[in-house]
Amino acid sequence: MKSLHFLLGLLLGATGTLALSAQATAAQSEVFTHSTQMIVVTTSSWNAVDGRLQRFERNTPNEKWKLTGKPISIVVGRSGMGWGIGLLATDAPGIRTASEPEKKEGDGKSPAGVFALGTAFGYAPQPLPGLKLQYLSLTSSTECVDDVRSKYYNRIVDHSTITSDWNSSEHMRDAGQSYKWGVVIDHNSTVRGSDDRSPVTAGGSCVFMHIWAGPSQGTAGCTAMPQGELEGVLLWLDPARKPLLVQLPAADYERLGSRWRLPPIVSEYQR
Repeated sequence: MKSLHFLLGLLLGATGTLALSAQATAAQSEVFTHSTQMIVVTTSSWNAVDGRLQRFERNTPNEKWKLTGKPISIVVGRSGMGWGIGLLATDAPGIRTASEPEKKEGDGKSPAGVFALGTAFGYAPQPLPGLKLQYLSLTSSTECVDDVRSKYYNRIVDHSTITSDWNSSEHMRDAGQSYKWGVVIDHNSTVRGSDDRSPVTAGGSCVFMHIWAGPSQGTAGCTAMPQGELEGVLLWLDPARKPLLVQLPAADYERLGSRWRLPPIVSEYQR
């Protein structure tokens, strides 16, 4: 009888594991189902600063992804990348390995994973002509809050309209050339699902695509590129097409490519 109970326990455990795996697979598929634009950013390793960006599109979700435009040189965080908090849970089976880093507040890493893209921003009162994304004109009171104790953590706010509860924030209008144009990467934000979850404390904040300082100078955790290239990306993005950002070291992109049905890339890191 004990043996029978033991076998039943194993069977139920295996069934539960399979059910969870099926749920995770379904959730992963759903993320990509409605998107017809994808930005792929890859680097040579978790610690690499330089990499490249490639754009893909398709007319309908049932079609294969097609490369559009030429590859763009980019830089990520000065400390490379770490798994971030995006549209897919990194603790699902087979996603993040135990040896791979996780993104934390202030670690100088860009988030790896799959992310939505949010509001575009810039110094100009009006957006780039032809921009389809929502646009925020930065002012002297525009701040992105990186104080983990603030209720406004990882949010862009207008300091002139609210009472601050933070001791640390990024004054976005003071970023020099970097924020002349940019777009929010929805990392560790409330866009994950429909339950309006709050950002994870110390999970990382204020992550953008913006203009770089040079081809070898890493960021504080953003993805950056030359101004002209960024402008082209911004004008290409169409929120109606549910654009996604997939950002990974090349080896992990290859490892997860078939699972997530990602478009194949010809990686300069392949030997």
